[in-house]
Amino acid sequence: MGFGWRRRRSNAGDNGGKKQEGGIGGRRELELQELVIPNHFVCPISLELMRDPVTLSSGITYDRESIERWLEAGNFTCPVTNMVLSSFDQIPNHVLRSMIQEWCTENCRHGVNRIPTPRVPVTPFEVSEVLSGIDDASQCVDHAECAKLVGRIERWGGESERNRRCIIANGAASTLSRAFDAFAAASDYSQIGANLLEEILCALSWMFPLDIDARHYLASRSSLNCLVWFLKNGDTEFKKHAILTLNELSRDEKQTEALAYTEGLRETLVKFIEHPISPTITKASLSVTFNLISSNGCGDEERLAFVEMSLVSKLLEILVDSSDRSVCEKALGVLHGLIGCEQGREKAYANLLTVPILVKKILRVPGTATEFAVLSLWRLCKHESRDHQEMALVEALQVGAFQKLLLLLQIGCADEAKEKATELLKLMNPYRAGLECIESADFKNLKRSF
Repeated sequence: MGFGWRRRRSNAGDNGGKKQEGGIGGRRELELQELVIPNHFVCPISLELMRDPVTLSSGITYDRESIERWLEAGNFTCPVTNMVLSSFDQIPNHVLRSMIQEWCTENCRHGVNRIPTPRVPVTPFEVSEVLSGIDDASQCVDHAECAKLVGRIERWGGESERNRRCIIANGAASTLSRAFDAFAAASDYSQIGANLLEEILCALSWMFPLDIDARHYLASRSSLNCLVWFLKNGDTEFKKHAILTLNELSRDEKQTEALAYTEGLRETLVKFIEHPISPTITKASLSVTFNLISSNGCGDEERLAFVEMSLVSKLLEILVDSSDRSVCEKALGVLHGLIGCEQGREKAYANLLTVPILVKKILRVPGTATEFAVLSLWRLCKHESRDHQEMALVEALQVGAFQKLLLLLQIGCADEAKEKATELLKLMNPYRAGLECIESADFKNLKRSF
């Protein structure tokens, strides 16, 4: 019994006078040629050519990746024999791997690529030994030794997903965060110190979500100051690592207060939002800002600080210019948070684009973003000032809010958005007589009629 390896091969056709695309000659027809793979080269689980054959205690050989998935799913038996495994050791079958590689080489003319010799997976003992060394190097502030060991963690992580899982499971995030804190506190951000801190950040970037201990060390004063320094002075790649780390920290209410008191962070976030460097950095900056202004402990203070930096108008510009739905969703979330304070609403009323943009985004962006747009519009139309409330309601009607809200209720939305949409319709209804809906696609020349 064998398994078919299929490839496409082109042969010259009989239409000799016709040109082939990209060259001269007759037309070529694609044919399928089947190559039989020896049965014992095929993994019993994936039914594909084995790249890293390993043998279990049952005596059956599998591809390492396939059998690891089987065992990680909580299975304790051999898939072929159904025997309970006496151990979970996976012994590399070097002889079989050599035979597979030789077969691949012999059939390379048929389009078969030789499988590379797999690296031996890292063991928990090796990881623990390196992490212990990183702790020792951190206590001695030994840059060279720590850089060498962090480099080893990076290499192991780059070799396979299995290695990454093993590294994370053995507490690497906490150890690296502790080292980052130690070297950040002792660093003057010279080239040597900055390079090591960058290496640690790179390694941490694939260990999210971080555990409690890791977040604790990264939320220290020295660590946060270092992350902001990277945002201001690092290249684009390290700016990205730093802002993603801050975004990870901002998800935790305990660390949000520490972020709020980090000097220079707000200004840097606003700068990244106003002058995008990369989509990843822009989205992460908006997420950090949203988490800061939504915090129970410091939300009011943060909202006022961001409003005073003219973030409301910057967000409206993003919503006009950006076609990235994820960016629009995050920008709408931040805008909704900012107009939760009196100063934010005043800035929103003063901008001619606010109401038309909010109405336009309803149903034009994914569910959460539409909900933010409805909730923001409700906040503007429920103002304590009768004049402001009337202006917002009439302008919303003029740009088609009534029809969109009706459609939203028919389609369905979250309970809070449904409640606010219903209330908005009731508030708008008395003003409908004599008002016409205008085209809201172009906001640049839109004028208020008051």
